[in-house]
Formats: sequence, structure tokens, C-alpha cells
Amino acid sequence: MLSTSLKSIFHHARYFPLWSALTAVRWRTFDLRSRGLGTTFAIVMRWFPPARIRFNREAKRVFPNMKRSARARLGQDMGQHMGRTLFEIYHDAEFQTQHHKFSASGPGLAALKEAQAAGKGAIIVSGHFGQWEAVRAVIKMHGLESGAVYRPHKNRHYERRIRAGIEAGGMPIFPTGRIGTKALVRHVRGGGIISILLDEKYLEGVRIPFLGHDAYTSLSAAQLALKYDLPMIPAYGIRAEDGNAFRVEFEAPIRHTNTITMTRAFNDSLSARILTNPEQWYWMLRRWDGVA
Repeated sequence: MLSTSLKSIFHHARYFPLWSALTAVRWRTFDLRSRGLGTTFAIVMRWFPPARIRFNREAKRVFPNMKRSARARLGQDMGQHMGRTLFEIYHDAEFQTQHHKFSASGPGLAALKEAQAAGKGAIIVSGHFGQWEAVRAVIKMHGLESGAVYRPHKNRHYERRIRAGIEAGGMPIFPTGRIGTKALVRHVRGGGIISILLDEKYLEGVRIPFLGHDAYTSLSAAQLALKYDLPMIPAYGIRAEDGNAFRVEFEAPIRHTNTITMTRAFNDSLSARILTNPEQWYWMLRRWDGVA
């Protein structure tokens, strides 16, 4: 009982700063609240040593010649972006209705519609880059709906808010793990669309280059695409300079070959996006942990 009580107190304490930041500005407009949380995260990246050290370790790996001042600016810009992204996910029901913020392009959108017209499912692959929920918002704008895979959070307060936000973006959603995977397979076999973020470390995966360095990567999306003959479509919601609009780009489906080649093609696609807009990727994922 004591252990459970201490865990509850710890969860409350961890969630309280974010709850305070969200509550203090709840009377402001959506965009101002989003920008406010972004500013808070930027301040954290500047003044909170654990966050700054963790970011520097990852950024130095990819940009070894970047000047310290430029790297510090990149970390703060990332914080600004990720704060806004988190706010938008927490308020995804409202975010999804703001159609004026989204523009869509790329051959992958037509491929997605063709698959659906033929009664086939589809796999959208993306990463913690830009605003990935903008991708599902555009899919919904076009009369379709994409489910999603999510990793349950250990903190029940974060879990409640994040889960509600993801559900608002499109159903069904599937937790990582065996049970979620079985339900996901039934969904895509039945003609459903699923969105998967493939840039988290997956120690049971294989070493595939990402941003120039090997990283353990899941082959699950390519395995599903090949097994059930589904299009695997990279898509990205790129935040505009003003922070309030999104350009959603659906790339051409990755050609069916084998799981490693297809997954490497996605890693190369996401890497190119990150190198163009490094501040829009979440550098705190410990992406290369476990690789000697």
C-alpha cells in the first residue's frame, strides 16, 4: 500500500508542472496557448541541465562540427516545437477541426485513396518529426480515418491525456505489445489504415542506418506491408515558420522488396526530412542507445 501511495505521489509531482503550464493559460486562444507551452519547453531546454546534456549528446553525434552556440539554439528551437506539438496532441479534438491550418501534397495521398477504394488497408509511416497528428488530420479531411499505434505511459495522468488526444485523432488506437499487435493485424487485414511512428529504438529490431549511424529499428511496418500486400506510405506534417500551419506531404509508397530494404528506405526518407528541418525532430528519443 505504501509503495502504491508513493508511486501516486510521484506521478502527481511529475505531472504537476505540465498541468500548471496548461491550466495557467487556458483562457487564451488555441494558438497563443500552443505558443506558450512551446516557450516553456524552450526555457527548459536552455536552463535544465539533464535535458540539455541529453540533447547535446544526440545532436553532436549527427552534427559533430556544429558550433556550441548553434547547437544551443537548435535545442531551444526543438523545445519550442515539441512544446507546441504536445499541446496540440493534448487538445487533438480541437486541433483536428482547424482545417485552414493544413495543406496536403504528394503522390502518397492518391495511393492511399486508391487502396481504400479497392477495399485494401494501408500503412502510414512517420516519425516524431513535425506534427505527426497533422497527417491523420488531413486523412480525416479527405473522408478517411487512420488508427494509430501508441506506447502507454507509466504515469497515469500523462497516459489519460495522451490517450484521449490520440483517440480524437482517429480510431482505433493500439497499444504496443502482443495484444495490440494482434488487433492491429485484424484492422489492416479488414481494410483499415494505421499510422506508425518508426523512429523509436527497438532493441529486438535490426541495425539499420539512421542519420548516418546504425540504430536498432523495427521491421514491423514492412512486414505487414509485404504479408498483406499493403502500401507503405511515408508522410510528414511539417510545421510552417509561423508555427500555426502545416504542410502535410505524402511521399510515394515504398516499393515492395524485402523488410530491411523497405525499412532502410523509410529511415533514409525521415533522415532527409530531419537534416532539412532538424529543429522539428524530437532529439530526446535515445535513438542510438544499445548500439556499440
